[in-house]
Amino acid sequence: MRTRVVDHLVRAVSALGVRHIFGVDGANIEDLYDAIFDAPEHVTGVVAKHEFSATTMADGYARSTGGLGVVAATSGGGAMNLVAGLAESFASRVPVLALVGQPPTVLEGNGAFQDTSGRAGAIDAVRLFGAVSTYCARVEAAADLPDRLDRAVRAARRGGPAVLLLPKDVQQADAGDLAPWRPAPRTHRSDEAGIARVRAALDSARHTGKIVIIAGDQVARDDARAELARLATALDAAVGVAPDAKDTYDNTDPAFCGVTGSMGHPELAAAIRSSALCLLVGTRMPVPARAGSETALAERMVASIGVAPPFLPAIHATSTDLSRTLAGLADELDDGSTGAERVRAAQPLTSLRVPASAGPGLRYREAVETIDAVLPDGTDVFADAGNTGAAVVHHLRVPRDGRFVVALGMGGMGYAFGAGIGSAFARADGVRRTVVIAGDGSFYMHGMELHTAIEHALPVTFVVLNNNAHAMCVTREQLYYRDRYSFNRFRPAYLGAGIAAMFPGLPAFSVHTVDDLAAALRHCLAVEGPSFLSIECDPDEIPPFLPFLTTVEQTRGHH
Repeated sequence: MRTRVVDHLVRAVSALGVRHIFGVDGANIEDLYDAIFDAPEHVTGVVAKHEFSATTMADGYARSTGGLGVVAATSGGGAMNLVAGLAESFASRVPVLALVGQPPTVLEGNGAFQDTSGRAGAIDAVRLFGAVSTYCARVEAAADLPDRLDRAVRAARRGGPAVLLLPKDVQQADAGDLAPWRPAPRTHRSDEAGIARVRAALDSARHTGKIVIIAGDQVARDDARAELARLATALDAAVGVAPDAKDTYDNTDPAFCGVTGSMGHPELAAAIRSSALCLLVGTRMPVPARAGSETALAERMVASIGVAPPFLPAIHATSTDLSRTLAGLADELDDGSTGAERVRAAQPLTSLRVPASAGPGLRYREAVETIDAVLPDGTDVFADAGNTGAAVVHHLRVPRDGRFVVALGMGGMGYAFGAGIGSAFARADGVRRTVVIAGDGSFYMHGMELHTAIEHALPVTFVVLNNNAHAMCVTREQLYYRDRYSFNRFRPAYLGAGIAAMFPGLPAFSVHTVDDLAAALRHCLAVEGPSFLSIECDPDEIPPFLPFLTTVEQTRGHH
């Protein structure tokens, strides 16, 4: 059999160490799926229910492996549906490769169905995807593929999605003359002069006061958790985490001060205020991560290590490999004097005080803390946007050795369903379980990816906090628009019973009490494949989210 461009592409994906290609099939990408079926390499094609979720699957796969995620889509509406998912990967610097089918080249600009060539008034896919990617190119001939693919992979590895547009006739073209594609070795950038300045600042500050470290998601991406812990011990530092980086430091360690920003803890805010220096590691400190601490951060020295400088003044050192950089700093700064002092008990964190709620169902805190108590070590947790996400970020202690992901790049609702599934494919060792926690509004958007988990018997438990509302929008209506109306409340829906009827044999429950929640969740975690749990909640409860709580206090003050 002759080797086609799509055969060459699938072998290249395998050479990258990628074992799954996520997507939705269609006429202008079906040749790729044909190549996946015939491929001798261990590459599996996964068909999602929607291209947004296929993209988030690739995103979650990349976040859990530290490598590349791959998504495929057909032309037209299928291609357009990728944009929101790629935007999250772009904003969060997640390496994703998108393979997007296009009409045959001979029909471009000639009225082709789903033409996005940019010719004769058609949408220009290069310009469109160029806005949400680090690299986008149309592959015009088989001979162009090696260079385009090499550029795409290099760009994605620097952080963010890369897009290859593949006309159908090019996909089918003979690639027999192309040499087997091999990825270039990964390269890392390290700013030695900047690191020296950071090291000097740390050495000086630890002799004048306390150092606080705030860790970001890059620590997890670079698998630098152990090196971060070593550095924190060497500096006798207090450690906090950005909202999307709760798995970067042991949440039960005595040095742990909680989460920073709009969903954060008072202990960390106080530690920043009393510190001599704040060291940012792998976070740019966007607004959700620095809300409530802007003044404190502006009044003290800030140092930063990571792939990009932060959004506030700092002594910054660029590093694309935090495991190597942090290990070097720990070796140089460890004088052996802090080990004994850190043997002390972990202190419970203070939860933000929220107004009392008298509505039906469970409260956010008791729901999340009950989940927390049941999750075993090694559980991966993917949380979605909204009031549910705020509660999970604030209250959940991440299980040891588990991954924690919340998409704060674009904050797209429904992200966690696909991302959790993609991660489960990446982590499929037969033991580790993934738990997706989302609200019912997010479920209505992309929760039917549950079907994909069932088709592949994945160990994913979907936990939906059901308050029959877009609850964060309800809260905003109450606080900012005088509670005169609501566009965001739904008629009651019984998700547990509905899912149980829709998918016979799937463990699916709906719970109203803490005791029922604990028992049902233990059952869901014990099954081999997927499971589903709906928790009835109050749409009027205000979550632990600083902007809302500040507004409540201001309103009370006016009265």
